[in-house]
Amino acid sequence: MRRLRSLRLRCALMLWAAMLPSMAGALPAAVDGQALPSLAPMLERVLPSVVNVHTRNRVRLRDPFLEDPVFRYFFGLPDVPRERIQQSLGSGVIVDGERGLVLTNHHVIAGAEDILVTLQDGRTLPARFVGSDPETDLALIRVAAENLKELPLADSDRLRVGDFVVAVGNPFGLGQTVTSGIVSALGRSGLTGIGIQNFIQTDASINPGNSGGALVNLRGELVGINTAIYTPSGGNVGIGFAIPSNLARSVMSQLLEHGRVRRGSLGVEVQAIDEALAEALGIEPGQGAVVTRIRPGSPAEAAGLAPGDVILSLDGRSIRQPADLRVAEGLAPVGSPLELKLLREGRERRLEVTLTESGPLRVAGLHLDRRLEGAWFAELTPQERRRGLRGVRIERVDPGSAALRAGLREGDLLLALGEVEIPDLATLARVLRRSPESLDLIIRRGRTLLRVPL
Repeated sequence: MRRLRSLRLRCALMLWAAMLPSMAGALPAAVDGQALPSLAPMLERVLPSVVNVHTRNRVRLRDPFLEDPVFRYFFGLPDVPRERIQQSLGSGVIVDGERGLVLTNHHVIAGAEDILVTLQDGRTLPARFVGSDPETDLALIRVAAENLKELPLADSDRLRVGDFVVAVGNPFGLGQTVTSGIVSALGRSGLTGIGIQNFIQTDASINPGNSGGALVNLRGELVGINTAIYTPSGGNVGIGFAIPSNLARSVMSQLLEHGRVRRGSLGVEVQAIDEALAEALGIEPGQGAVVTRIRPGSPAEAAGLAPGDVILSLDGRSIRQPADLRVAEGLAPVGSPLELKLLREGRERRLEVTLTESGPLRVAGLHLDRRLEGAWFAELTPQERRRGLRGVRIERVDPGSAALRAGLREGDLLLALGEVEIPDLATLARVLRRSPESLDLIIRRGRTLLRVPL
């Protein structure tokens, strides 16, 4: 009993001694000779690598009265389009200081005519667009400056749920801000508006303006690019998402090499497995995606897939529904042999498959005409044509490009050049070769038809 009282007294004295400095208005520098933990030393290395990204573009103000030539003539109004400057804020991460390469989100710089980057030391620099990938919501820009500090990229495949992480960015335009949390989940998908999804989920506070900023581990290495939040209110509720650094590294290398990201396809159509289909196949519902059709000459045909096969995984990624297969195809390297695991007649089989580049025919506008530099055109898919769409799609418009200044926007459908309808890219190239110097493009944007002078 006496020994227990003595132990209690020593504990009370230690607690009282530890509390004395805080009672005086400051935390102790150490407790029992041990320094208090702090993220400050790590952040001193990280913060110079995280930048603020500002974009500007001109938006034409639409007014049915002011666009009416009779109305303008009657009131003597000049035939000058009314415009306003639209600005947006985001974040970015310097990943190569020598070359001035900055990773950010595609949605941060999409449609921008001017991109400015503000460094931690206060310098504001113009940035040049290198390339972007809307499917993963990543973009690469370049700044010309000296003494840039880059952030090393970690191996995001080594992340575990529960690892501590720190988010750095520019929320609400307040300036560089740091928040901390843990990895809440890995491999998240199901967000709307982003095609290829393999997110890190974190409870580190992420808000509007953090997009494109850094998610780092406690060693100060980049593990993710902050991209999105789940919120019913518009503010942070502890559910944020970041693009893994390994995916960002892969996209960046392709943007540098090709100016775009090459993606492969198995060449199959699949459907989800409901309870009735699962019972017929003798498997659990939600296990895999069943093949319904195989395109002739596709990698799937070459590998020996057949209708009725149930795809379980591709390149080690589990397939539980058709959307999972699209993500796995988007993440898998083109031209490299991959392992495909499937069920056939109740037995598990493994096949080797090599993906080929997928998607409709694409062409850069500069290859068609110098006035279209910065626009990327794509053929419509058979499914889109069956829905009644026509023309060719403007798949992407680079920030600051001639195409953007002309008035073209991502997602537009080019229907005609002058009086000539444009059903495909071959017709577009042929008409441009013999077109006069001045020409009008007929564009469909949503439900609106526009005439864009070229």
